[in-house]
Formats: sequence, C-alpha cells, structure tokens
Amino acid sequence: MTVWQGVAGGLALLLVLCIVALLRLSRRSPLGIGFRRGESMLVDLRDRILAQGTIPKLPDTWLVESALSSAGGSPFAGDFVVATTRADGGRLEVAVVDVSGKGEAAGTRALQLSGAMGGLLAALPADRFLAAANEYLLQRDWEEGFATAVHLSLDLGTGDYELRTAGHPPPVHRSAGSGRWHVLKTEGPVLGLIDGVSYEPLVGRLSSGDALLLYTDGMVEEPRRDIELGIDEMLGTAEDLFRQSFDGLAERLAAKVGSRDDDRALLLVHRR
Repeated sequence: MTVWQGVAGGLALLLVLCIVALLRLSRRSPLGIGFRRGESMLVDLRDRILAQGTIPKLPDTWLVESALSSAGGSPFAGDFVVATTRADGGRLEVAVVDVSGKGEAAGTRALQLSGAMGGLLAALPADRFLAAANEYLLQRDWEEGFATAVHLSLDLGTGDYELRTAGHPPPVHRSAGSGRWHVLKTEGPVLGLIDGVSYEPLVGRLSSGDALLLYTDGMVEEPRRDIELGIDEMLGTAEDLFRQSFDGLAERLAAKVGSRDDDRALLLVHRR
C-alpha cells in the first residue's frame, strides 16, 4: 500500500464517520435538541422511572424491596414499579407493571405510563386504580397499547391486604407458620384492551414472618416452558436465599432466575 492509498483510506473513513454523526444529529433536529442534550434528557427520563418505584419510608416492622432488570442490559425497560403511602403513612399502595414489548422498544411507553400510573396510585382509592389505568391506556390508542399489572394495597398496622391483577402472573404468599408458598389466584383483564371493566380484589393478611412476592412474567416465563414450572423454580430459589437473609432478597432473586432476554421486575413484601 502506497502512502497516497493510506491517506485516501483515512479520508474515506473520516467521511463515513462524519456522515454517521450527521445522521444521528438529524434524527434529533425535529426536537430542537442537540446530541449531548438529547442523551442527558433520556438519562433523566430513565431516572424518573426508577424514582417512581422508590419505596417510601415504612415502619421498622416491614421490609419492602424491588428489583428491576431489562432485556439485554438496556438502560430502558418496559417493566416498572410505582409506590406511595396514604392514610398518614398507615397504608402502602404499590403496583408492578409490565408494558407490552421489551427493552428500549417498550421503554418509551413505560416512561409515559409510569408517571401517569404514579399519579393515579396516589390520587385514587384502591378499588379505582386499575380501572382508571385501563381507561388511560385506551385513550392513548397506542399500536401496542396494552400492559399487565398487579396492585397491592396493604394496611401497615394490621397486615391486611387487597390484591388486584390485570392479566398478570399470580402473586405468591409465604406463610411463616407452615413455611409454604401459596399461589394467589387472581383474575382481571389486561389493561388497554377492553372498556368498562372492573377488577375484583383478593383479600388476605400478612402475619409476622410472612412474605409476598409480586413479579412480571420475565421472572418465570421462558420459551417452550410452562409458566407453572417457572414459578416453581422461582420459589425454590427464593427458599434457598431465605436461609441467608430477607435483606437484599429481591436483587439476589432477580439475578438468579428469569429470562435474560426479557425485562424483569420483582417486589418483595415481608412482615418482620
């Protein structure tokens, strides 16, 4: 290779890089933002999703933890958690939501939906939350405008709870007395598909030492495997991890089970 051929090759590479940079910038020109500003805005939006799922300060008798993981390690995911307290901190309201799609494809819808659902959770009584979320999604009329969700309304004084699900995998309740897990069969239509639906509660109580797990399908579903087998695997792994400690269990469990090709979210509620 001559010197001139090397120079020509370098110039050609530089030209290609310039074209790529211009194309990336042109994608943002309709928004009126530059590349660096656009990236910082996306990071800010991602952080807002995570902030929506921050668990409020609770009495020492309760441990509530969440864990989120996205398909392929993307910073954006279609699974998220929203949480708040009401009745002067005496009641915890929390929802685990799975937006249709996965990774970055679902991340933009999750960005919008997490803010809306966080507002609905704080403003509405428990029996209206999922119905209002369903109406909101129907009004958006997105091409892939559906989501599944599980909503927990928990009395922090008595341990009494109400669970409602919308097309979501069933929550599980661990009884400290027997050391056994019970799958809680709840039913409700997926959010964003059917107008005018209602969501009936399943009621129960968390006694001292009991635990609840709320999770998305990425924790238990894999291709060519029945969901019941996935739930059994998750609960078997959870039992092994319980022997160490409840603290940090959500993160440890999410790291060990579930599909790495799907978004995953998990919420642990434990009465000490």
